[in-house]
Amino acid sequence: MQDNPQYQDRLARLARWHALGAEPFGRRLDDLSSIDQARQLHQADTPHDGSAAVKVAGRILLLRDIGKLIFITIADWTGRIQIGVAKQSMGVDWDKAKLLELGDIAWFSGKVGHTKTGEITVWADGLGIASKALLPPPEKFHGLADTELRYRQRYVDLFANPDSLEVFLLRSRVVREIRDFLHGRNFVEVETPMMQSLAGGAAARPFVTHHNALDIDLYLRISPELYLKRLLVGGMERVFEINRNFRNEGIDTRHNPEFTMLELYQAYSDLAGMMELTESMVVALATMCRKNARPADAESPSRLTLQFGDRLIDYTPPFERLSYRELLQRHADVNMADAATVKQAAARHGVADIENKAHDVLLGELFDRVVEPAIAAMERPVFVHDYPAGLCPLTRRKPGDETLADRFELYVAGMELANAYTELNDPLVQEQTFTQQLAGQKLEDSMARMDDDFIAALAHGMPPAGGLGIGIDRLVMLLANRTSIRDVVLFPLLRPTTAVRS
Repeated sequence: MQDNPQYQDRLARLARWHALGAEPFGRRLDDLSSIDQARQLHQADTPHDGSAAVKVAGRILLLRDIGKLIFITIADWTGRIQIGVAKQSMGVDWDKAKLLELGDIAWFSGKVGHTKTGEITVWADGLGIASKALLPPPEKFHGLADTELRYRQRYVDLFANPDSLEVFLLRSRVVREIRDFLHGRNFVEVETPMMQSLAGGAAARPFVTHHNALDIDLYLRISPELYLKRLLVGGMERVFEINRNFRNEGIDTRHNPEFTMLELYQAYSDLAGMMELTESMVVALATMCRKNARPADAESPSRLTLQFGDRLIDYTPPFERLSYRELLQRHADVNMADAATVKQAAARHGVADIENKAHDVLLGELFDRVVEPAIAAMERPVFVHDYPAGLCPLTRRKPGDETLADRFELYVAGMELANAYTELNDPLVQEQTFTQQLAGQKLEDSMARMDDDFIAALAHGMPPAGGLGIGIDRLVMLLANRTSIRDVVLFPLLRPTTAVRS
């Protein structure tokens, strides 16, 4: 910064603020109105010079100095408003007005009126600096256009790009709506450990850390599942956690190593109960966000549609429900129960090392290669259910068919949004599945990690239950019409550009 001439110019102006006896980094401000509240004070019969008095504060986005009159546009997180600063109305504060620059955070008091062109304006009779900006904003406030710079300097992105700020305000509303929805169904919110001695509850590569006082290695949480199920054993019958998980894996437009999930468990429910809950919640959220959609189809104005990229996703219930078996039959032309045809299909689609992979692993690779691209083209959410049992060691088997797991995944626009089970609560079966790693399955794709304490918890008796996980980041992507996960995570992980100063 020291080599930046604009920084040096602003330091000189900072000294002038001090010379005027002002505190250029401000103090507490009372009796402030939001800009939205100030704008609402303007009525059809409001006179040009205003009537209602107000005090507002915000960052200076535009500044037009025409001599004895300065027009300033400020913004807070509720909107923008114009300030009119006339020399004849300001008295001793005029010198302060002449020191204001783009990017400064300032407050203004005055009456809400309008200009000759009808623009709502606060005609200032007092002002002050709340925080002097020593670095300039992006040129002419056209926004921070460099995508990676937006992620690295989110603090600039938020005030320079109103759409970006709106995404994160929407994210907050979505999380609040989820909490309200679940509280309305008598769930209680809990917290489980983020540092764990065993990386369980999911198939993922964990981050490892070390606790000095205990001299033990610990894992950052990859899933809260096994702790939340312990709470079912303890008698907490409906629990949820909106949690941060950490997986030491790849980064792309749909994956960030640190991500947010909703995970919940409901005693005496099952997969059907989780499907109803998931659909109801997603529909409620889509309804809340419907203002982001294009006008509904003229031929079917009752459809609940939201824009996502260049597509229109139709969230009108009920969602599609398709089995793993019928999707493989339809798109890979294979009967998933026929081992020979599964191997032939795997060979046709380029699956490697077929003879050394278990049947369910081959099914999973075929699904990823053939079925998922077909699902991605669908314009409606789809529940995929009845997964191969070998891929789901924490899931109860489907009644009447031990080769299938009572599990669904919800796909929307090609993304896996939700994952749900009828939970396995038999400690003997659970102990057996914890010890099994399927042939050909990568270690990071396996849940073959024995957790003796969890088995002991199940041995005390866990009620039948349904469990659900929903990726909050991906959900916000869909609702906010953002095709990259980095656009909905305030501070996504990026490779450092400079060494850390000690």
